[in-house]
Amino acid sequence: MSSRSVVLARLASSLASSSPSQPFAVRLCRACVEILGADGGAITLASTRPERLTVTSSNGTSARIEDLQDVLGEGPGQDAFREGRTVITHVDGEHGGPFPMFTELAGDIAGPLTVWAIPMHPGGTTVGVVTVYRADGDLEQSLDDAQFLVDAVGAALLDDRSTSGAPFAAWTDRARVHQATGMIVAQLAISPDDALAILRAHAYAESMTLDEISREIVERRLSFTNTDQGDSHSESRTDDSTGNGDQ
Repeated sequence: MSSRSVVLARLASSLASSSPSQPFAVRLCRACVEILGADGGAITLASTRPERLTVTSSNGTSARIEDLQDVLGEGPGQDAFREGRTVITHVDGEHGGPFPMFTELAGDIAGPLTVWAIPMHPGGTTVGVVTVYRADGDLEQSLDDAQFLVDAVGAALLDDRSTSGAPFAAWTDRARVHQATGMIVAQLAISPDDALAILRAHAYAESMTLDEISREIVERRLSFTNTDQGDSHSESRTDDSTGNGDQ
């Protein structure tokens, strides 16, 4: 039996042994972690775009690693999506490399580990990334077999309509990021890319996720207003009785 056949057999076995009551994406993520012999993992879609969505993560460490990439706008998942290739990052206490902020802060979160970001491109176009990490040693599959597995998972996800006709229930959370970005664009008269950069900067400064900081903006607890000093802007936390205009 070929190595790819073994990978597919293990994927089928993992899905069959998991509870059908769990979301399909959760079961696929867990299967990737098991088959690759990783300590944890996550699946993201559109990994470098404003609509970037972490579909699922296997544990709290994986979730925090994805939130970190989300906020910083850098990391192995970003490059894997952009370049359509596997990106391996060693988080070993040595700052620098292509992702200095990510490696430093990921080390604070989880200690020394290796992160593999593998793009999902089942039809030739990269649609997302499977990111797994391990504290010791290499993955239990070759990179070719890992890529084959991840592409199979990507194909399965694209066909998944198990959640009320929509592939990912968490997409509604991501819509909040879009709404918050649009509100910053309106308040500061800047481009969407610049607005998203401001959103990320504030999330980082406040040690919050993008969704958490977006909720602050959408619910008008955090606002940005133009000042009379050119391109500068100010931040103010307001209650319902304050603010200018009728936004």
